[in-house]
Amino acid sequence: MDHVGIVVTDLAAATEFFAELGLERIGEEVGMEGRSVDRIVGLDGVRTDFAFMQAPDGNGRLELIKFHSPSNQGDSPHEPVNALGIRHVTFAVEDIEAVVDRLRARGAELVGELVNYEDSYWLCYVRGPDGIIVELAEKIG
Repeated sequence: MDHVGIVVTDLAAATEFFAELGLERIGEEVGMEGRSVDRIVGLDGVRTDFAFMQAPDGNGRLELIKFHSPSNQGDSPHEPVNALGIRHVTFAVEDIEAVVDRLRARGAELVGELVNYEDSYWLCYVRGPDGIIVELAEKIG
């Protein structure tokens, strides 16, 4: 897999959110548009900005995409965790409580609770900008 794309309304907020999880910005483009872009995504009049974020080990990348046009109507950023489609990305973290605190300081909220799952992992879901859900996992022991 090369990367996962996530559409956002606030590119700066999303970039900062994922930076708190340890991802590094490795590329960006402002004002990407044109017939080739329209043909790739199957829409007319596309104009986007995007940022690529990479995990510290270099193995995982996210593409955060802000569409300026065409406008999108009707998607709710607060779909439940069991809605169809890609609903979350999981990050292995150290000191999960500190990570949750840092994300909360940026406006994120816990979806459920921080749980000790069978004495193997501390797990929780966190909802960030635009309703993006990430799962945090800290291995116990």
